[in-house]
Amino acid sequence: MSGFVYMMSDKPRGVIYTGVTSDLQGRVWEHRNEIQKGFTSRYNAKLLVWFEQHPNIVLAIRREKSLKRYLRDWKIKLIEGLNPTWLDLYDRIYEIENVYSPHPSSPQWSDYN
Repeated sequence: MSGFVYMMSDKPRGVIYTGVTSDLQGRVWEHRNEIQKGFTSRYNAKLLVWFEQHPNIVLAIRREKSLKRYLRDWKIKLIEGLNPTWLDLYDRIYEIENVYSPHPSSPQWSDYN
C-alpha cells in the first residue's frame, strides 16, 4: 500500500497544513467537508496544493515528519515547484505523478529501490 504526503492551503501563499495518508482522495475529501474539526477547518485550508507519493505509509510518515521541520519559505518553494499558481489539485490527483525519490547518497535511497 502506498502512502502520500500532502499540503493543504486556504489561498496562494496562505496557511500551509502538512499531512500524511494512504488514501489521498478520501483524506482531502474529509478536510474539505470538515469531518474532523482541527487546523484545516479552523483556517479554511481546503485546497490541495501539493502532494507526493511514497512506496509505503512508513516512508511517507518519515517524510512528513521531515517536512514539518522545514521553514515556511522552503515549503512554499516545494509547492511552487509542482504547482506554481497554487491551484487546487484535488480533481487532478490521478493525473499528476509526483513520486518522491531521495538523493542517491541519502541513507533512505535503499528504501526506495
